[in-house]
Amino acid sequence: MSATPLHMSPAQLHDYLSRARWFGGKGREFEVKEQRSVPLTESTWIELIEVSYPTGDQECFQLPLVAYDWPQDRLSHALIEFVDGHAIYDAVHDREAMAVWLKGFAQRTRNGGLEFHLIGEPDLDLTAHSTLFQGEQSNSSVTFGESSQLKVFRKVTPGVNPDVEILEALTTADCPHIAALYGWVSLRDGDDTIHLAILQEFIRTATEGWQVALASVRDLLAEGDLHPDEVGGDFAGEAHRLGMSICEIHLTMRNEMGEWTTDGTSLATSMLARLDSAITAQPLIAEFRDQLSEMFNRLQDIEEPIVTQRIHGDLHLGQTLRDTMAWKVVDFEGEPAKPLAHRQLPDSPWRDVAGMLRSFDYAARAAADDVDPMGNAATQAQYRAAEWRARNQAAFLAGYTEALGRELTPWEDTLLEAYAADKTIYEAVYETRNRPDWLHIPLDALRRISTGQIREQHFDNPG
Repeated sequence: MSATPLHMSPAQLHDYLSRARWFGGKGREFEVKEQRSVPLTESTWIELIEVSYPTGDQECFQLPLVAYDWPQDRLSHALIEFVDGHAIYDAVHDREAMAVWLKGFAQRTRNGGLEFHLIGEPDLDLTAHSTLFQGEQSNSSVTFGESSQLKVFRKVTPGVNPDVEILEALTTADCPHIAALYGWVSLRDGDDTIHLAILQEFIRTATEGWQVALASVRDLLAEGDLHPDEVGGDFAGEAHRLGMSICEIHLTMRNEMGEWTTDGTSLATSMLARLDSAITAQPLIAEFRDQLSEMFNRLQDIEEPIVTQRIHGDLHLGQTLRDTMAWKVVDFEGEPAKPLAHRQLPDSPWRDVAGMLRSFDYAARAAADDVDPMGNAATQAQYRAAEWRARNQAAFLAGYTEALGRELTPWEDTLLEAYAADKTIYEAVYETRNRPDWLHIPLDALRRISTGQIREQHFDNPG
């Protein structure tokens, strides 16, 4: 092959994007407007594809590519197209292509505006075979043996990706609750920088927190009349340790990246606006509007400045890993659907706390719904799942405040309640658009909130 990447037509790229599980525009009409090839080697390159939608919105996606002179049976599932007699594949599926990326980090490769950055001297096994993780959707993750993991950002935007910025700060501070950042790939785009990928520690023995929590609820539901604290799979100890870990991450982020302030009136205004927008998207939320508005308006009574900082921004059990030794938190990009500029903004750490508290509710209800597919809150399974939720929410919050070194102040109590309600409203809209079978979970939570049960839901003593 020549050093010039093979040119794929807009029609070919459109066809592949339409089939790719990570493509954020799936199900929408779109047009491939521009494409740009960034070479790595003679046979590997990166295709940056700009798509536009009928609404006028535009997005840019990254497609790592590799070409062979003849078809590769082992890569038949990743074939994109034949161009000029060459077979072109999505490179994340190809071990030889991924070895090029790993070598790029080891050599700190610079190729025009493309640059592989490395922090320190991590022990990279350049002989390790790569394995593509099948569960991720919005990005693509590739592990190299047992030493490192590459996350390829599929949707890319000019500017500093929070996953790079925050992980670099936490790694430099030796935070023990993350998978350490080894390096990243960037591309100069005029005066801007686009982050394409990160390389970080691979935690071989870790299990996703969501799966650990589900197993605990299922253990409870499999027992007769035992309470959560009487079951061998009781999760409260883990929830408590997770709360401490999240707080320590927040404190490190504040120390390394600074702090800002906002006021209760600004927060109330934005939450009320999101409430009205959510009602338009899901009219069932209107039943709770008065109670929710009253809750948000109480934020205006907070007289002192509200401290903000960089936060995770999309924290839930699925963003955590339970290692043999400790909890780890991953994916600091923030909510992928939000613009990059929004994800870079400071916010209250209580937003993260509220997100995790809501995740305990989701774990409990998801497991109980397997037993009671109709989601009837009156059934024994749902009742016992609610016990699990309350116990573990309280344990998590107790762990967080223990690491904080104090209890919540009255205004922090008000703030956390508001963030929990705001998150639940977001969930109702999300489930309406993506998982209507789960819509009852946030709607039931809004019903509890509207009847004054939010305090019991979040602040019971874990026992």
